[in-house]
Amino acid sequence: MKRVIGLVAICVLLPGVSLRAEAPQGLPKPGPEVKRLAYFVGDWKEEGKSTAHGMAGPVSSIQKWEWVSGGFFIVGHSDNKSPVGDFSILAVLGFDPETKMYTYTAFDSWGDLITSKGNVSGDTWTWMTETTMQGKLIKTRLTEKEVSKTQYTLKYDSSTDGGNTWTSDQESTFTKVTAAAPAAK
Repeated sequence: MKRVIGLVAICVLLPGVSLRAEAPQGLPKPGPEVKRLAYFVGDWKEEGKSTAHGMAGPVSSIQKWEWVSGGFFIVGHSDNKSPVGDFSILAVLGFDPETKMYTYTAFDSWGDLITSKGNVSGDTWTWMTETTMQGKLIKTRLTEKEVSKTQYTLKYDSSTDGGNTWTSDQESTFTKVTAAAPAAK
């Protein structure tokens, strides 16, 4: 009889021990790759020039990037001026641990959806996109170089031959906008 009670106790307790061993150890925490996105958090002002066919001229934007609750993504809002008109963008930056790539997903006020994959090496971020325009595959490469904690440069290139040759379409400089110091009393 004691043996039967002992077996029943083991059968009842064993699944509980097994479930506790598999239970999550708290909420997930952002890794160092995600924390690397902190560079972009804040308000930025862009000044640059587009050389793209049919869109040559000055470009500018005002951008605001902030952490999404949980700390795994940053969200950005920008108001942009271009030679072909003004537009707004809502974008999300994150890191995909499965592919070990950074992700950029954006929606603009012209109805476009933009998705890019990127990586960072030292102070240089490289983002790649493939899209179809007028039935033709276009690859784009966006390179951002951190010049300082408050400035980075952007170079935007495109390729219509699968990435064999690249055309420079835009160059810009982004400067972090800092709040004005309080007036002296």
